[in-house]
Amino acid sequence: MNYVFLVIAVIFELFATSSLKKANGFTVFLPSILSVVGYTISAYFLSLSLRSIPIGIAYAVWASMGIVFTAILGWFIYRQKLDLAGIIGIFFILLGVIIVSLFSKAK
Repeated sequence: MNYVFLVIAVIFELFATSSLKKANGFTVFLPSILSVVGYTISAYFLSLSLRSIPIGIAYAVWASMGIVFTAILGWFIYRQKLDLAGIIGIFFILLGVIIVSLFSKAK
């Protein structure tokens, strides 16, 4: 169940980050509020996941999945292109998450 909380935390972090782009430095009211609320909900669910997932593992998964999916959203929503170095770097981040998630015995 705690990985479900972690997935929910990632989803709200993505929502908040997407809203942050539209908030334009917190000068646009609604996206600014949505961003703050999204990050708050994300932090809440991240904290729930910490009941059984070690903090280093949970944070690594949360942060890196946020990076990977934010780059993908940026590509599709904001038409922000990634060069080869960006794609390779994001691939290694994703590979790191897979390795940590599948093989780490940290408790």
